[in-house]
Amino acid sequence: MKQMTKTNKIDDFVSKLKHPLKAEMEAVIEIIREASPKLEEDVKWGGPSFDYKEPMATFNPRVTDYVAVIFHKGELLSDKTGVLEPAPKGKAYAKFRSMEEVKAHKGNLQKVVKEWIKLMNR
Repeated sequence: MKQMTKTNKIDDFVSKLKHPLKAEMEAVIEIIREASPKLEEDVKWGGPSFDYKEPMATFNPRVTDYVAVIFHKGELLSDKTGVLEPAPKGKAYAKFRSMEEVKAHKGNLQKVVKEWIKLMNR
């Protein structure tokens, strides 16, 4: 019996995307996926989006000088790693300008995702 491969909305979106840091964006998506199998994926607000109980983070592909990941309620996260930058309206941004930065912050980004899951499970 042939197994159906489900097309992933995020992979589909990124495959069609023209972005100077597309490889870095794909790497960040993989890092987020590896952090937890519990995340739900979608394309919302014009970019790849990850939810756990509530919207957690969305990529902004319109920003082209870095990979921009917006954590919607970043103010709730106690990020001591420095991967998040506070942003207006309680949000926080993770910005990756190169593959070196993506690799350097892999563990920190996964900590942030796990922190979100813990918060939502309280």
